[in-house]
Amino acid sequence: MTTSPEKVESPGLWPSRKQGKRQTEEGARSALVAAISTLVLVAVVLWWILTSEAWPAVQNQFFNSEHFWASFPEVLSGFWLDIRMFLVAEVLILFLALVLAMIRSLRGPAFFPLRAIVIVFIDLIRGVPIILLILLLGFGIPALQLAGVPSSPLFWGVATLVISYSAYTAEVYRAGIESVHESQRMAARSLGLTQFQTLRFVLVPQAIRNVIPALLNGFVSLQKDVALVYVLGVREGVREAQIYIASTFNYTPYIVATILFLLVSVPVARFTDWYTERDRRRRQAVGS
Repeated sequence: MTTSPEKVESPGLWPSRKQGKRQTEEGARSALVAAISTLVLVAVVLWWILTSEAWPAVQNQFFNSEHFWASFPEVLSGFWLDIRMFLVAEVLILFLALVLAMIRSLRGPAFFPLRAIVIVFIDLIRGVPIILLILLLGFGIPALQLAGVPSSPLFWGVATLVISYSAYTAEVYRAGIESVHESQRMAARSLGLTQFQTLRFVLVPQAIRNVIPALLNGFVSLQKDVALVYVLGVREGVREAQIYIASTFNYTPYIVATILFLLVSVPVARFTDWYTERDRRRRQAVGS
């Protein structure tokens, strides 16, 4: 009597099946505990807030549905300006920062003056708070009334964001360039490539792949910081909310602006985390 091959199961499969089932059960149990603990925490916090004696007044001042919908069109219109400023600034930042990083990565005494200028620029810009830089450039330069120099607050608001973020992003690029193994540079030079060609065709493409997660984090920060140009009087989302508040003395438009920014920043942040995790797994797979 023979046993059918289809019915023969390797004994070694049973432990792995049991282990997989156990892991699945533990994962489901952990998810259930996490969900319950989160709900309990949220319920406690809501009870603590809603039972406060001052809650009715706060609700009327910050969560008034009538003022929410009355201010929504103006705040949304200003928010679209935030989005446009963000997109224009991001493109310019990525380009200018890459140029700065490439200049700083040049080697040899002949390029020392260029490297020194870039280093001084980066150190100075990174040492000044962005809100202070916006005030200095946005009010100071137009006050000079220089011929041919724009005096628009919108122009200088975006220009300041580009200048500030370029300094930070240039260091991100430089870290990526330095993370490429030195043998890559040496091999390129041995083939007769110049320093610029080595950076352009060999080092920079590899560096960009290495620093994409860090660039995406800067992407998230810039999306929020564009609102800072309101101090120059630019009628973007936050400024429109302030104008409405000045006439009604109700702060609900700030909630409107907050929700609009969250609708953009949260998905971008989640995408950044997803890409960072995927990049980490890819590196581990390559390393193993």
